[in-house]
Amino acid sequence: MLPRDAFFGPVEVVPYEAAPGRIAAEMATPYPPGIPLLLPGERINKAAIDYLRSGVEAGMVLPDPADPTLKTIRVVREELHRSQ
Repeated sequence: MLPRDAFFGPVEVVPYEAAPGRIAAEMATPYPPGIPLLLPGERINKAAIDYLRSGVEAGMVLPDPADPTLKTIRVVREELHRSQ
């Protein structure tokens, strides 16, 4: 999905456990190293969530997501994605 459509379109907030398989509606750039791991429009996988969650628990900073603790993640609302 185009990043613009994912970021500005209809979204929902889900618990991080429900995010794998969904399409990200926000960016997550762990710092350090400062390289985006999730971008709007990308399908989220469990490995990315596991990396981000373990990093946050170890003190890594996530400046981009609406919830910097990454307990929840903004994703594209499912009915929008299915209709395309």
